[in-house]
Amino acid sequence: MNKEKRTSFTVGGRTEGDRNICGHRIRQARNIPKHPIKQEELAQKIQMMGCSDMTKAIISRIERGERPVIDAELKIFAVALGVTMEWLTEDFDPENDLPM
Repeated sequence: MNKEKRTSFTVGGRTEGDRNICGHRIRQARNIPKHPIKQEELAQKIQMMGCSDMTKAIISRIERGERPVIDAELKIFAVALGVTMEWLTEDFDPENDLPM
């Protein structure tokens, strides 16, 4: 049985698995007080942008750091959420760091 080796590293004071570094930012952008968006709504928006296999379950796994995000998906998330790809991958302060 081949077990996948998992590594972790620190990003903005958080320990992240090697799956992705943008899941916490996607959740943060979805929950901004001005116009919050549910995972299901984000999935539908992304599907309309051409990524037909994006679902609420996949977004949930991404936000929990359990699924990697490929570069094309990162770009789609940025456009759908109205943020930059750079913002999605930067360190963040969950108390004081809101997009835009």
